[in-house]
Formats: sequence, structure tokens, C-alpha cells
Amino acid sequence: MDVIQIVLLAIATFIFAIDQFSLTELIYRPIIACPIIGAILGDLNTGLVVGGTYELMMVGNMPVGGAQPPNAVLGGIVAMIFAVKSGFTVEESLGASVIFAVFGQYVVTLTFSLTSVLMARADKAAENADPKGIAVVNYMAMGFLAALFTVLAVIAYVGGSAMSAPLQQFSETFSWFMGGLGAAGTMMRYVGFAILLKIMLANDMWGIYLAGFAAAALLGNVSATSGATLLLVAFIGAAIALYDYNINVKMKNLEGNGGMSDGI
Repeated sequence: MDVIQIVLLAIATFIFAIDQFSLTELIYRPIIACPIIGAILGDLNTGLVVGGTYELMMVGNMPVGGAQPPNAVLGGIVAMIFAVKSGFTVEESLGASVIFAVFGQYVVTLTFSLTSVLMARADKAAENADPKGIAVVNYMAMGFLAALFTVLAVIAYVGGSAMSAPLQQFSETFSWFMGGLGAAGTMMRYVGFAILLKIMLANDMWGIYLAGFAAAALLGNVSATSGATLLLVAFIGAAIALYDYNINVKMKNLEGNGGMSDGI
């Protein structure tokens, strides 16, 4: 175990835990957080792979009111520790991390329940026109959640490093179980994307969806473009979105001016 890695991991986790509710709400996402953790653990390439794959798993998981989805912060950290420190494959690490992500979901819900008692203090500060008092309540809630996640991340790091050899032996002895975890990890990325489609996909977008699927299949099977397939498809999607936006803006402007022009 490396003390510097533990300190850097604790600092990163503290920031990620605050960010998911109170800062940019972007840095904590696996596609950004996992490469940072990978750099801390000395394996940036694995961080990029795990981050991209885990983002697909979590892309459709959004909090709705008080209901919290499996936590991306704790799940991503554990997935990285398993992948780098315990010798698991990316798929096996992702499959095992789901358990910890669900545990993180309960941790967030418990934290919200415990810090709800502070709301009376915030209400009183609001009645007294005391913005500093309201800020203090928010800082206390954020600090409590971040500290809790930091402790869990450090425990996961220490446990994953100490149990590296037994976990690798377990992986070899119970290869059928690890194969199941790998299959689950592979499947979860499609489940996450399916959740996103269920939320966002409208009937009038099916044509664009199928066109994007066809473009990805075609570009991915051409040697000259296969290395940049995702980027090229993203450019095509951005072009379609920009065109659709401009058309809608022009239609609204025409409606505001009293109808279509005859061109004269």
C-alpha cells in the first residue's frame, strides 16, 4: 500500500462526493472520475476503460426526488481498486462494483435522513435573514457526506490491496463465479443505456436512432474510420441537432411574425 495514493484517493473522493450534489455535478461522473483515480493508482489506461464503460452503466441512473440510484462515486472507486489492485478484469470489476454502488445508494439516503434535522436550523437562519447560517448548514451536510465516502474509499483501498492475493486465488478457484460477474458487468453497460433510451427516446426520434446505429456499424467496419467511429457519429449527431434547432427557431420566429412568408 502506498500512503501517497491513499492521501490522493481520499482527497479525490472528498471532492467527488461533494460534486455529485453541490458543485459542477460533472467531475464525479465515472468518465471523468475513473481516469483521475486511475492516474492516482498508476494505471491511467485502465481508468479510461473502466470510466467509459461504467459511464454507460450509470448514464440513465438519475435521482428522482428523494429516490437515489446506485451511487456512481463509490461504485467507480471500488471498480478501479478491483481492476488495478486485485487483478480483476474490467468486466469482473464492474460486476462486483454494482454491490458497492447499491451500498452507496443507502449511504446517501441515510445521510440525507440524518442531516434533515439541520433543516430547522436553516429555516431559522432564513427567518433571521442570515445567509451565512444557511451556508453553514449546507457545508455541514456536504462535509458529513464527503467524509463518510472518503472513509469508505480508504477502507476499500486498504482491503483491496491487502486481499489482492486471496482475491486472485478466489478468481482462479471459482472461475465460474467470476465468469458470471464478467457477464453481468458486460450486460450492465447495455442496461444503463437502455434506461437512458427509455427516458429520452420519443417516437419521432426512432429514425435518428436507427441512422446513428447504421452509421456506427458502417464507420466501425472501415479501417480508415474505425479508430474514430464514436467521434464521427458524435459529429453527425451534433450536425442533426444543430439543424433541428435552427429549423425550430425559424418556425417560432415565423409564427411570431404572423405566418409564412411568400418569398417576395
